[in-house]
Amino acid sequence: MIPFNKPHLTGKETHYIYDAVNSGQLSGNGKYTRMCQEWMEHKFGFGKCLLTTSCTDALEMAAILLNIKEGDEVIMPSYTFVSTANAFVLRGAKIVFADSKPNHPGMDESKIEDLITSKTKAIVPVHYAGVACDMDLIMEVAQKHKLFVVEDAAQAIDSYFINKRGEKKALGTIGHLAAFSFHETKNIISGEGGMLAINDAQFYDRAEIIWEKGTNRSAFFKGEVDKYGWVDVGSSFLPSEMVAAFLFAQLESLEGIQARRTQIWYTYQNKLAHWCRSNNIKLPRVPEYATNNAHMFYLVCESKKQRSQLIQYLKDHDVLSVFHYLSLHKSEFYQNKHDGRALMECDRYADTLVRLPLYFDLLEEEQNLIVKAINSFSFE
Repeated sequence: MIPFNKPHLTGKETHYIYDAVNSGQLSGNGKYTRMCQEWMEHKFGFGKCLLTTSCTDALEMAAILLNIKEGDEVIMPSYTFVSTANAFVLRGAKIVFADSKPNHPGMDESKIEDLITSKTKAIVPVHYAGVACDMDLIMEVAQKHKLFVVEDAAQAIDSYFINKRGEKKALGTIGHLAAFSFHETKNIISGEGGMLAINDAQFYDRAEIIWEKGTNRSAFFKGEVDKYGWVDVGSSFLPSEMVAAFLFAQLESLEGIQARRTQIWYTYQNKLAHWCRSNNIKLPRVPEYATNNAHMFYLVCESKKQRSQLIQYLKDHDVLSVFHYLSLHKSEFYQNKHDGRALMECDRYADTLVRLPLYFDLLEEEQNLIVKAINSFSFE
């Protein structure tokens, strides 16, 4: 069976983990934590980076930093992972869901302004499949209404937005805050792991306090205070040095990992184009203002029945393909809290989108088998 995902090892992970263990510090915020954070800040231009144990934790930190409280409203897509919403629900926010675009699973930016009320506090765009939302439009709306923007860039490492002036900006550097994931299904991995990127200097100091369980411990180690104590809310958001060491090995290999994933992505696109046209199946779309980090390759079928048939056919041919998110506004937990608007596009993607295997170690012959199986398939 060709798996849907297979974590890639660069070969240096265990060496760096051994070095971290040998250093005598296994807890967070040691040498490898700092190396990862500095590498990210230098490579992509984030204002400040803090590693976290997950993207979920990074989003929860963002919600705390924005002082989200009971009654605040936060706008985000319904077609996303539950963590995007949970981070703000935990602070008491009401989630106002936006629909997806007709030609892309990402949120329809043109509909955001209509959802804003006097209670709106933040917009949380999700860069689905690593493809940028229209950040020019989102930031214009946010500035007009004095709202914060938190980029959910879980899938968007090394992906960029090209603004109206033709400037290329790394995703996660545009909003006030951004959250990244290094889960084993992502391009760059640490098993479980994440990062909060902070682009607004007003949040720098408090972010470190929240990150350090609500203490000013970081300031103590910098020599800024002579003792540290509990000064704010916070939690245990730091990953261990072993996680950071694993991640640093991945970061060093970013260029090669991205090149291989991109090669796989375009092989799918080129070799499935004719079959997709013949069966009215939609290929992924990358708008002109976005780059492609090859996080995900998906197909959009015409119906749920078609998708089920294709997934089963591939399984019968030893290929594991999967569908993706279910609409959050229809979830068991939140459906009674949703305002009742029909969100037709995200429901359509929930029923029709199928993801194909895409990982660094996918062999050429394995991808050819996947492509051959799809090209030989006919819907009933």
